[in-house]
Amino acid sequence: MKRILLAKLTLYAFQLPYEVWAEKPCDDYPKHKRARCEALWRQINADAVAEMAEFGFAQWKRREEGKITQEQHLRENFAFIQASAEKRLRLLAERMAKE
Repeated sequence: MKRILLAKLTLYAFQLPYEVWAEKPCDDYPKHKRARCEALWRQINADAVAEMAEFGFAQWKRREEGKITQEQHLRENFAFIQASAEKRLRLLAERMAKE
């Protein structure tokens, strides 16, 4: 049950309006390329949902089992979020370069 709840929360987070996700990285591109950038950014974020949910569930499970402390949990979260964001931004740049 908790696994389903975690998955739903993760999916809900990625269903926010695309402006929330696409606005910043696509602002650097000329206006005529922004629509394509936003579409790519939405797709990259959608593709990342499963990876994020898997990480979150595995981490939650380790926390429940007492294998990591609250501080470790937070450090791992920040590290994962940063690495994930960098990876998604890199993918966006690579795909936009191909356009």
